[in-house]
Amino acid sequence: MAKGDCDTKATAGWRRGFAPGQTIQRVRPRESFAYLGNPHKGTTTFQRFNGDKLYGGERWDDRGAPTEFKPFDGNVTNEGYPQTTMAYLRWLWRVIEPEKGAFRWDIIDGALEAARVRGQTLQVRLMPYAQDDLPQWFWGTGASRVAKKTTYGFREPDVNDPLFIEHWCDLIRAFGKRYDGHPDLESFDVAYGGPWGEMGGNSNRETAKKVVDVYLRSFKETQLVSMLGTHGCTYAATKTARRIGWRGDCFGDLRTEGRGQVPEGLCWNHMHDAYPREVVENGVAEAWRTAPVTLETCWTVGHWYEKGWDIDWILDQGYRYHISAFMPKSCAIPEEWAEKMAEFDRRMGYRFVLRQMILPLEVRPGQRLEVPVWIDNVGCAPIYRRYRFAYRFRQAGREEVIHSKRDIRKWMPGHSWFKERVAAPGWLRPGSAKVDVGIVEGEGTSGRRQAPAEQDVLRQQATEATKRFREQDSRNTASGRRQAPAEQDVLRQQATEATEAARVKLAIEPVREDGWHPMGLVEVV
Repeated sequence: MAKGDCDTKATAGWRRGFAPGQTIQRVRPRESFAYLGNPHKGTTTFQRFNGDKLYGGERWDDRGAPTEFKPFDGNVTNEGYPQTTMAYLRWLWRVIEPEKGAFRWDIIDGALEAARVRGQTLQVRLMPYAQDDLPQWFWGTGASRVAKKTTYGFREPDVNDPLFIEHWCDLIRAFGKRYDGHPDLESFDVAYGGPWGEMGGNSNRETAKKVVDVYLRSFKETQLVSMLGTHGCTYAATKTARRIGWRGDCFGDLRTEGRGQVPEGLCWNHMHDAYPREVVENGVAEAWRTAPVTLETCWTVGHWYEKGWDIDWILDQGYRYHISAFMPKSCAIPEEWAEKMAEFDRRMGYRFVLRQMILPLEVRPGQRLEVPVWIDNVGCAPIYRRYRFAYRFRQAGREEVIHSKRDIRKWMPGHSWFKERVAAPGWLRPGSAKVDVGIVEGEGTSGRRQAPAEQDVLRQQATEATKRFREQDSRNTASGRRQAPAEQDVLRQQATEATEAARVKLAIEPVREDGWHPMGLVEVV
C-alpha cells in the first residue's frame, strides 16, 4: 500500500486547517516557467534532428535534407539552440521521385523514424524545384518553361502547364496515400510552385485551386499548412471545415537599405509590407483559432542580431500572428538573445496554467462530484489536437482515469472556466485517495513524443495486460465461473492504463514523472 493512500492518520493530517463543517478545498498550484517539451508547438530544427550539429555561422542549406540516417546515439541536446519537439525537413522533387513513379519512400520512412527516436514529430515540404533542378525525366514529358528568367537566373517550368499539374499531383497523391495520418508526421506544406516551393511561382488562381484540391483529397488526417501570399492560401482559407494552417517564410525581415531609391529605413520589407497585407488579403486573419501558424526566419536570428534589428518588436509580431511553430534554420542563437528566444519558445502556441480547482473534502464511492476548474492559457494560441483533460484517482496501488467532456481546443489565450460532474470510482475504500489531473491522448492526437524504449514498454504492457484480461475471461467462460467485480476492474485497469499516460504537461508544479499533476487528497467515507 502506498503511504497515505488509505491511511487515516495521514487523512487527519492533511485536513488540519479546515474547520468542522467545511466541505470543499481550493487547490491552487504554483505556476511553472520551465521548458515543458510539449508536442505540436515551439521551435523546430531544420534539415536536422535533436542532437545534430547546427549549421555554422549564418549559412544553411534549403536543399540539404538528409537522405541517409545515422544510428541514434542517445544525444538530443541542442547546444546554442532551443530544445524542440518538432523537426522540419524539405526535399526536392527529384530526390523523392528520381524516376517517374519510382518513389524514395525509404528516405521519408527514415526521417520519420529519426524524428521519433529523438522525441520529435516531422513537418515536411516537397519542393518542385529550388533553381533549375527539376527531375530530369520531367523535361522528357514535353513540359514547357516560361520565357522570362527568374531573379535567380533560370527559366521556371510553366506551373500552369497540364503536364506539370499532372505529374506534381501524382507525387502528392502518392505521398498522401502512404503517409496521411502517420503518427509522426506533424504537418505537410501545400507547395506547388516558385523556388523552394514558395510563393506559388507563376501559377494562376485556377491552377492553385486544382492543386490545393488534390492536397485536400490526399490528406484527410494530417495537418496541412498553406503558404502565405499565394493563390493557394487564399483558396485554402475558404475551406473552413478543414482547419488548414499557414506559414510565412521570411519572418523578422526588417531590412532598411534604400539603395538610392528611397530614404534609408523606408524600403520594402516583409514585416511592414507583406505579412500585414497578406494575412488580410489571403483571408487567414482568424485561421489561428483552428489551425497552427508557422513562421520561418528571414535569414537567421544571428543575422537579425548583426543588423541590430529590434528583436522585441519582431517577437511581439509573432505573438500577434498567434505563432505555434518557429523555424530559425538550425543556426545558433546569439548568446545575448538566448533568454529572449527561450521566452518566445515558451509563450508560442498553447501553455496551460491551472489556476484553481475546487474539490470536495469528502467523497463517497461512485459519487458524482461537482468540480469547478479555472484554466489560464498564457500562450498565444490554442492546442489543435483532440487531447483530453482528465482526472485520475489513486488508492492502494489502483488507479482510474476519468476523461473530461471539455474540448480543450477551445481553450483560447486567456481564461477558460468550467464546472463538470466527475464520478468517483466505485472501488474506493474508506481512507484517503489521491487526485491528479493531466492531459491524455484523444481522438486524432498523433505524434507521440515518448522515447522508443518507453514506447516499446507501454505497448508491451498494454498488449500483455489485454492478453491476460482476455485469457482470464475465456477461462471463466469455459468453466462457468463468474469473475468478481474487483478482479474485473483490476484486469481492465491493467489493460487500459498504458494508453492513459499524460501527454501534455500543464505549466504548473509539481509534476510527477508520468506527466500527471497531483492535486491533493480527498477523504473517502
